[in-house]
Amino acid sequence: MGMAKSMDVSPVSVGLGELLALSDQARQLQLRPRVIRARQGGQYISRMRGRGMEFDESRPYQPGDDVRNIDWRVTARTGKTHSKVFREERERPVLVSVDGRRSMFFATRGRFKWVQAAHLAALLAWTASQAGDRVGGEIHWETGFHEFRPRRGRKSVLHLLKALVSHASVDQAASPSMEKVFRRMRRTAHPGSLVVFISDFRGFDEASERQLARIARHNDVLLLHIHDWLESRLPAGGHYRLGDGEQIIELDTRRPELQQRYHGNFEQRVAHLRSLCRRLHMTWLQCATDDDPLDVLRSVFGKQK
Repeated sequence: MGMAKSMDVSPVSVGLGELLALSDQARQLQLRPRVIRARQGGQYISRMRGRGMEFDESRPYQPGDDVRNIDWRVTARTGKTHSKVFREERERPVLVSVDGRRSMFFATRGRFKWVQAAHLAALLAWTASQAGDRVGGEIHWETGFHEFRPRRGRKSVLHLLKALVSHASVDQAASPSMEKVFRRMRRTAHPGSLVVFISDFRGFDEASERQLARIARHNDVLLLHIHDWLESRLPAGGHYRLGDGEQIIELDTRRPELQQRYHGNFEQRVAHLRSLCRRLHMTWLQCATDDDPLDVLRSVFGKQK
């Protein structure tokens, strides 16, 4: 999956102009369950509930109507069988949670995981807004959270995009854990919402899983896993010194057991998340740092021609 040549994008930072421009690309997407299709290897697609349904009217029963939708009160009053007719609710909350912790500011190929996450968040926000849905969510940083209440209209998307560009944060003493991220979202998401988590999911543990399961019980959930090639396998055999400004470690990647253990740990973590999506009926997508975010989303949410 190649990078979109038409986009002049920095590999390490995000500009407001490029996120605004994604409004046009978002018109190729549609967050509706009937257009979901699996074409990308390694993903898991769950049929989404979609928007809620609200009662519209009762009409005489027609062959093929679901007997569960029979309106017994009208049937008893008129003496003729009537069915309830429902229509799709005009809007629903779409909540986008974006991981802005230190581990997201990294890449050995393509663009920083954070840049990919910002583009995915913008595409999804524009898509939801163009469908008339209410857009909200949050960004979580090392220093806390920046929350956006779901609202309709272009202004709600602009608030999110400006925060993605400015790295705005709320001063707090402790860095948020994944469990805290999911627990906050569980309190925010009303039943029937579409909740999207864009993250590398570092620090995902049993406590995180319990909170996520509660969210998935009453909402559609999409997990978008951002990863870099180096996170899945070590470079070719050699001796490397790695540092973060405070500590230095040495790796001898010529050792096969080290290569296998490193790759195995990544595959095990991803397999667990994918299995969790199957069990909780969530959708799982992966986006590498050298993927085109639009292609990743279009593989599942692309409009049918």
